[in-house]
Amino acid sequence: MLEVVRPGPLTTVQDLGRRGVAHLGVPRAGALDLPALLAANRLLGNPAGAAALETTVGGVAVRALTTVVIAVTGAPAPVRVGGRAAAWGTAVPVRAGELVEVGPATYGVRSYLAVAGGIAVPELLGSRSADLLSGLGPAPLRAGGLLPVGPAPDGPAAELVPLPGPPTELVLRLQPGPRADWFTPEALAGLPRARYRVAAASNRIALRTDGPALTRARTGELPSEGMVLGAVQVPPDGRPVIFLADHPTTGGYPVIGVVPEPDLPAAAQARPGTPLRFTLGC
Repeated sequence: MLEVVRPGPLTTVQDLGRRGVAHLGVPRAGALDLPALLAANRLLGNPAGAAALETTVGGVAVRALTTVVIAVTGAPAPVRVGGRAAAWGTAVPVRAGELVEVGPATYGVRSYLAVAGGIAVPELLGSRSADLLSGLGPAPLRAGGLLPVGPAPDGPAAELVPLPGPPTELVLRLQPGPRADWFTPEALAGLPRARYRVAAASNRIALRTDGPALTRARTGELPSEGMVLGAVQVPPDGRPVIFLADHPTTGGYPVIGVVPEPDLPAAAQARPGTPLRFTLGC
């Protein structure tokens, strides 16, 4: 078990998410920065899909109630074990009773605290992930909560594979469609020249933007239709919204295009105020 001492502003259990259940109205959920989660699990010899803790900006502190091994990846942050500085991005042994502290992210947004054996909360629809939109899965961490840990893996651990750092400018590729024709040709053609910033209202559901409004070519609204990860929906204020892991599975605002999944981990680490621009094509 791990005991939650300081949950931080928002810390949730996340794995690779729920696949193949969108027809039930259930989002994928899962870690927003998948490469960081996969790296943490590799460091410990865990299966790729082992669940870990995803922190948001402010870090987390947990107490090991038995001997464990941990690793921290994602947004760089100070790590302390038993009051001593510990390495980020490597496997670190923790003795029973020691406090593991992941401090506030020095840059970026989301850090991942993994433990050998994974966080073994019950699965729901094939995943242990917390889904903040639907409320499925474990609730965000609270002080005093207990987190079960699975059996330590038999497989070999690995060294950290270098990962890109959090972006100073977020550049997202955009494949136009399916509703690009709802916007003026000038709005679509001018999108690569438009300059946006990541809005403070961004969360696990969507990355919101501040910047120029996109002009519609049509009035009215669409009937609700299916939404996918990375869909760029444009609400009535005209500012693009990029759907992330906890996005709704349907929506009625037009989707001007889709950001490919490999670009989304950078979006997960972009702090409010980060400059953002789109490029057309994939």
